[in-house]
Amino acid sequence: MDSISRNAVYAIGTQLATAAFTAGVTIYLVRALGPDGYGVFALALSIGAILILPSDFGISQATARFIAELRDDRTAASAIYADAFRLRLMGSMVVAVALVASAGLIADAYGQPQLAWAVRGVALAVFGQSLLMLNNGVLTALGRLGIYFRIVVSESAIEAAATVALVLLGGGAAGAAFGRAAGYLAGGLIAVVAVVRLLGVGARRRGLRLESGYGRRLMGYAGALFIVDGAFTLFEQIDIILIAAYLDASAVGLFQAPLRLATFLHYPGLAIASAVAPRLARGRGTEPNVAAFETALRLIVVVQLGLAAGTLAWASPIVEVALGPEYRGSVETLRVLAPYVVLSGIAPLVSLGATYLGEARRRVPIAILTVLVNLAVDIILIPRIGIVAGAIGTTLAFALYVPAHLWICQRMLSIDMRGLGLTAFRALLAAGALAGVLAIIGTSTLSGLQWVAGLVLAPLAFGAVLLLSGEVTRAELQGARRRVSALIQRGA
Repeated sequence: MDSISRNAVYAIGTQLATAAFTAGVTIYLVRALGPDGYGVFALALSIGAILILPSDFGISQATARFIAELRDDRTAASAIYADAFRLRLMGSMVVAVALVASAGLIADAYGQPQLAWAVRGVALAVFGQSLLMLNNGVLTALGRLGIYFRIVVSESAIEAAATVALVLLGGGAAGAAFGRAAGYLAGGLIAVVAVVRLLGVGARRRGLRLESGYGRRLMGYAGALFIVDGAFTLFEQIDIILIAAYLDASAVGLFQAPLRLATFLHYPGLAIASAVAPRLARGRGTEPNVAAFETALRLIVVVQLGLAAGTLAWASPIVEVALGPEYRGSVETLRVLAPYVVLSGIAPLVSLGATYLGEARRRVPIAILTVLVNLAVDIILIPRIGIVAGAIGTTLAFALYVPAHLWICQRMLSIDMRGLGLTAFRALLAAGALAGVLAIIGTSTLSGLQWVAGLVLAPLAFGAVLLLSGEVTRAELQGARRRVSALIQRGA
């Protein structure tokens, strides 16, 4: 495995690249398709996201967990991967074919004829995404995020190019869906080749014949993760499905666009979690790296509170610049999602941490309750207050999901919760300073000079409060600078 620092740098690079491509494609699509067309595309993606679950059955995360435990035994890791790959391939093929066959019926049910071909494109994307998920999970477990970085950049570039080209040719929402499929199919194939080369030729032919009983343990753990993944995916998509049912496709577009922007902001937390969470797996002769987990958690809390403060203060200018005037109705939704920005950044570390610690079964009731909270809020409030209800439900549900997973990690690792609370308090003070600077500069339409002033002065205020409060020390900054320099020199 590469070092945690090196993996973290590659993970952050992966998320930055993904964010850049995804933001560019999203901004292009919301403008090229408009709220109606983008709403159809978003609805097709939601349907595909739900149906990815039966194609996986929790196999991807379970495989990653056990390969992390067996990372020093190439033969055993290869055997697990070979069997997981066959199961995943069969499941994804069945789901993709079924989705293609039922696309017309789905379009008729929603009264959106143009939805049919968008769903067919998403069906192909589901197949490619299935392969990509399994193999990228294996690379993460093996601590080889440099390979993961190159795969994701390749997939994102192909997807972006294909999507823009097909929409420009008049493909509309269906063109966007088939562009997404092109990226995932190419990325999935590249990922399979990379993992097989890494694990050796045995990965092509070995079945699961492990005397230690990992085969049964893998399938048992996958079953618990299937429930967790199913509940979480339903949680992510239920807002869109209910908004489409209660309102219309345009309302879906107005909700999904700011949610996508908010989702970009959890990438720092996801990157850090990708590097740290696999180190919590108990391998042969190794114990969970608690110090790395605590440091990562502290860093994520600080970063996400800063991003949330910026989102809250500048929701209106962000929507105006990123989405355009047709999406003015999305401003309030983005503001309400500010707490979600904080929670969604913490979620990957604590949820993946619980998975690698072998606590997937404890995650099941949490995931189910999270869905029920979101569902209840949506059913009650969407007919009354519209799309903002989706943001409220999402935020409240995550306010349950994240602390509950943090409790699991605390129970297993004995985390310093007092220290974490002090970090959160100091970061809140810094976030308040950041938001105050942005509010002084302006919170509606901004000039170019105001944008520059805010992007320079607000982070300076945030960093100054962190230094003055003692949350970040000069020694830590100097140490971080030295580590980054060493990684750059090593990479060169």
